Amino acid sequence: MTLTSFGPANRIKRSAETHPLTWRLRDDGEAVWLDEYQAKNGYAAARKAFADMAQDDIVQTVKDSGLKGRGGAGFPTGVKWGLMPKDESINIRYLLCNADEMEPNTWKDRMLMEQLPHLLIEGMLISARALKTYRGYIFLRGEYTTAAKHLNRAVEEAKAAGLLGKNILGSGFDFELFVHTGAGRYICGEETALINSLEGRRANPRSKPPFPAAVGVWGKPTCVNNVETLCNVPAIIADGVDWYKSLAREGSEDMGTKLMGFSGKVKNPGLWELPFGVTGRELFEDYAGGMRDGFKLKAWQPGGAGTGFLLPEHLDAQMYAGGIAKVGTRMGTGLAMAVDDSINMVSLLRNMEQFFARESCGFCTPCRDGLPWSVKLLMAIENGEGQPGDIETLLGLVGFLGPGKTFCAHAPGAVEPLGSAIKYFRHEFEAGIAPVSAAVPPLARPIVVGA
Repeated sequence: MTLTSFGPANRIKRSAETHPLTWRLRDDGEAVWLDEYQAKNGYAAARKAFADMAQDDIVQTVKDSGLKGRGGAGFPTGVKWGLMPKDESINIRYLLCNADEMEPNTWKDRMLMEQLPHLLIEGMLISARALKTYRGYIFLRGEYTTAAKHLNRAVEEAKAAGLLGKNILGSGFDFELFVHTGAGRYICGEETALINSLEGRRANPRSKPPFPAAVGVWGKPTCVNNVETLCNVPAIIADGVDWYKSLAREGSEDMGTKLMGFSGKVKNPGLWELPFGVTGRELFEDYAGGMRDGFKLKAWQPGGAGTGFLLPEHLDAQMYAGGIAKVGTRMGTGLAMAVDDSINMVSLLRNMEQFFARESCGFCTPCRDGLPWSVKLLMAIENGEGQPGDIETLLGLVGFLGPGKTFCAHAPGAVEPLGSAIKYFRHEFEAGIAPVSAAVPPLARPIVVGA
């Protein structure tokens, strides 16, 4: 898998003016350590933020830039920062980086942490200054062992250079940063479940309100941002709002660039930094190279396993939140997956729903019982033993587990691909329904929900 921002045949030239996230990457894929990072203008934005900008000005600049969360939800970052309390007497605040990248088909944050660890640290340093947080945590997916090693080394380098710790850059501002590896749960991607896990508790989402900005880590005000989100901050501070907004394509309502990718049986699976507003077709054909010889594109997901399936005719949609919403799903993480014509959609959905059912925290009934129920039905249909009414039951579960019906967004994300697969490929589900003569009466085939 190519973890670079190169374009087709490496013809795309990366520069600070067009690729704020990836222009410092080394061609050999090795990590950029402190000396090289500073030689490439690293920590210049932090020095500017500390020397020339008031803390509230940093918040306002990020808000004006239009930067939105890059973890999948897309909430405006500056607005989120503005929720932190203004009361100066609250002297314990936390900044939490959500690096628990567990979304299937998504690996963008891994690349940033492994190859540009100081970019994340600089983003967190500026953010901590703006939010008046004295301590930060990078909550890292436990399987990312290389990222953990590189981040810990980069933290020590920054400490030795006076960029972390006490009296940073002579400003009187203190900021400590720690790398915390998680125990491995998909649900930790939800910010309050992540906070619970960091505290040593079971990774269940919390009731909101109160929101983390009011009651977060150990009951103190906390701001949670994604890796890629925080990595955008240095460029915004260094080069300004107007420049950052100019990076996006015309028609895009999202600003800046985005790490996008394609996996599956494409010729050039990989990851690229592209402006918001490129079309899915450009991503698929010009960067991923289209399907491998002998395979045909059947469907695709635009941003991880929790986004709905789209058809080849939807490739002309622009890759930003509103553009993807126009064709009926969500942008998600922006890393697409191609489904080729050899894949049976029932089998694919059964596999996906098994993952989501296993990763449910089990707190609320619709998710705890509904997802295993969908798996049982899909297994029966996959084996040709589905019964009349099973597809309607699955669609009912899609509705019962939809947005606003569950405690957090886990279940709605889990059933979105299921609903879209039935919408576009219902005939494949119908093929697994047994003939009426072979059907078992409903009362004779009980489903033990949650078993």
